[in-house]
Amino acid sequence: QFDRARHIHALVTGPPGVGKTTLVKRVTECLKREHALHLRGFYTEEVRQSEGRGKGTRVGFDVVTLNGNRGPLARIGSTAAHGGSAAQHRRACVGKYQVDVASFEKIALPVMRIDQEAPGGRLVVVDEVGKMELLSSDFVEAVRALFDSSQCVVLATIPIASAKSHWLVEELRKRDDCQLFEVTELNRE
Repeated sequence: QFDRARHIHALVTGPPGVGKTTLVKRVTECLKREHALHLRGFYTEEVRQSEGRGKGTRVGFDVVTLNGNRGPLARIGSTAAHGGSAAQHRRACVGKYQVDVASFEKIALPVMRIDQEAPGGRLVVVDEVGKMELLSSDFVEAVRALFDSSQCVVLATIPIASAKSHWLVEELRKRDDCQLFEVTELNRE
């Protein structure tokens, strides 16, 4: 249960693949249907290569805005597979994935801006504040601005706590105006 009297922002955490994005998408759909909230933001979605029956093999991730814009966040493979050189696309690696920082910024950053003219409440969804997204210094600044703003409520996903957590993730986790929700296999439904 979200304590609106004490907290402004909600953070969802849990291990990879537990259903954080699914939860965020469900909450977003419910809020669109039942409340007069102005929703902005994005979520990340796996990209799979179909191999007949089944889910296929994960080959990357897309960033998808709540209004339907989509672009590549990361892919397995060489920069040539993405249509150019690393310098042209500002890529970095996270594990086996090459992150397309420029594509991510082009899609995600505009929907993270606070719209002063929005009717009703303002909710900004950020899924996720993770390793790939944090390669963008502009994203780091945008996240801090959102959480420091009195103009919106933020629903964000963050990785589970670890010794290697990014400083911004730990800063968000410790904020008094954030409530942390942990998704597990037992409570995700």
